[in-house]
Amino acid sequence: MNKLSNTTRILLGITTLSLVVTYFVPLWQILLWAPQYPEGLTMKIWVNKLSGEVDIINGLNHYIGMKHISVEMFPEFQYIGPLIGFLIAVGLAAAVLGSARILFFFTILSYVYGVAAMWDFWRWGYDYGHNLDPNAAIKVPDMSYQPPLIGYKNLLNFTSYSGPDTGAWMIIGVCLLATVLWWWEYFKHKKKMKTKPLTTLTTGFGIVLLTTLLAGSCASGPEPIRYGQDACYHCKMTLTDKRFGSEIITDKGKVLKFDDLNCLVAHLDGGEIPAANVAQIVSVDFKKGASFVDVQKAFFLQNEAIKSPMRSDVATFSDPADLAKVKTEIGGGTEMNWDAVRKSF
Repeated sequence: MNKLSNTTRILLGITTLSLVVTYFVPLWQILLWAPQYPEGLTMKIWVNKLSGEVDIINGLNHYIGMKHISVEMFPEFQYIGPLIGFLIAVGLAAAVLGSARILFFFTILSYVYGVAAMWDFWRWGYDYGHNLDPNAAIKVPDMSYQPPLIGYKNLLNFTSYSGPDTGAWMIIGVCLLATVLWWWEYFKHKKKMKTKPLTTLTTGFGIVLLTTLLAGSCASGPEPIRYGQDACYHCKMTLTDKRFGSEIITDKGKVLKFDDLNCLVAHLDGGEIPAANVAQIVSVDFKKGASFVDVQKAFFLQNEAIKSPMRSDVATFSDPADLAKVKTEIGGGTEMNWDAVRKSF
């Protein structure tokens, strides 16, 4: 490949210099919501510090035996700044020298940073959520409190969110632009390089890694219910009966879990989540246990003999034959579709 074009060099130089902003904005954010904290609690992770309601979060976590969060807990703060500085230096070298090889190295390096950061954050979260003080005031058998890597997760009566903040989005943007510039130069010149097989393979691998990360952050769908651990978002009761359970999945990927359909409907009717922001509603199949079925495609049966957790006494089925069998076993009941279920509460 020939030297980089002037347009590529200018764009690369400007975007690389923009990474300086990451020293002055948070890189990552962790948010918590609960009935007693409807406005939410925030913890921001910067290049070398923490900010937000860290003291309040520490106070709450102390009761369940989690470690005290502090700057000293993150030895990574010693390296994040220099590592970003090195990335900036590589990007500027590619722009100044017009070197396609350095641009390639800059692109791959940014992917490596992203994967390493995700692994390190997961490792910290696992230790933080699993290694609990055995003498804690509140102990739930077999319960862990690992925060989500990316996205939403219910932890007792808290809903937690973890995701990129301004600094991380800037790094992701620069990485994507570097990838686009590399391929643009590659196809523009259409010249085979001696190292083409290795270059193509490695670049493709880097793109797959980034795509996987981005897909993970944007993915939305039902989450398995952890019976005995997850709490109903509406009534706060722990989900225990594996024949019941339902979820609302928002367009942002947030998952709200409920122990009974009347709790889910009450939450919908409360208006906290506009209908336009609801991506999907699913309910546990009464006969198939852990299997979810979309409520728009489900079949419902109501009978007092069903005895659901909050006594809506409505069972969900994906197969009408299963509904008919249960209806015979309990001596009848009212068959409904989703619209009828909503109106019945």
